[in-house]
Amino acid sequence: MAFAGINYVAVAVAAIASFAFGSVYYMALGRQWMAALGKTEADIKSGGVKPAPFVIAAVAQIVMAVVLAGVIGHLGPGQVTLANALTSAAIVWAGFVLTSMAVNHGFQGARPALTVIDGGHWLGVLLIQGLVIGLFGV
Repeated sequence: MAFAGINYVAVAVAAIASFAFGSVYYMALGRQWMAALGKTEADIKSGGVKPAPFVIAAVAQIVMAVVLAGVIGHLGPGQVTLANALTSAAIVWAGFVLTSMAVNHGFQGARPALTVIDGGHWLGVLLIQGLVIGLFGV
């Protein structure tokens, strides 16, 4: 099997774009997310703003973008296309991300709405990363 390679500029842009998407997504759905989490705004604010989750999220976006680019690159030379990238992103989300979240949230006793909200976020992240990687190519 031939490996098409990874465009690291695309990976960086994909990670930044998907992190920005997450910021907008959770600002728009903040109230619904807190309700699904079973917390109030006061509960969230009482803990203060901690940088660690943001750093972890940024690193996670980079790792996801590298891995997604690798998965797409394994389709072979000439196959790093927008359609293949978006398809790969959706398959990765459905096969790994959503299933993992459903199991974890189920055992944690989380409300189904939390899985829907968080799952929508990760679908958006992967589709944005696939979009960028597919448009940039190798």
